[in-house]
Amino acid sequence: MELRSKREELIELANKLFVYTDSRQWQRLLGEVFKEEVLFDMASAGAGPAKTLSASVICDMWNNGFAGIDQVHHQSGNFIVDFKSDTEAAIFCYAIASHYKQAATQGKTREFIGSYELHASLTDLGWRLDGFKYNLKYINGNVELK
Repeated sequence: MELRSKREELIELANKLFVYTDSRQWQRLLGEVFKEEVLFDMASAGAGPAKTLSASVICDMWNNGFAGIDQVHHQSGNFIVDFKSDTEAAIFCYAIASHYKQAATQGKTREFIGSYELHASLTDLGWRLDGFKYNLKYINGNVELK
């Protein structure tokens, strides 16, 4: 019998977000991480205002955005979990996302440094993300991966 705290379950949920995104396991993101609809906010990275999107639209956007990129790697930490109730929690963490493109001629990598504010709700399937906000601090490297 596995004994995990709610806090550990929520940190694992955030880790799955990053690991499944890096390995482009979109079906696992849909089945294990996201609720059907997510309040999605990447305005700090130039994606326009926050809006509610279906999880499948988010996965399609990311899949298309990673086209031509050979590797994606997220490293996260400094997790702070704040329980709003027995069925709602906020997850904060820092993260660095590295993108690698072998064919790039002006530097093979770019890095996005920032933090995430995630919102999770307890469902019949376990904890799922229904809120996603990225706070970009800065970008390093070959921003366009040209």
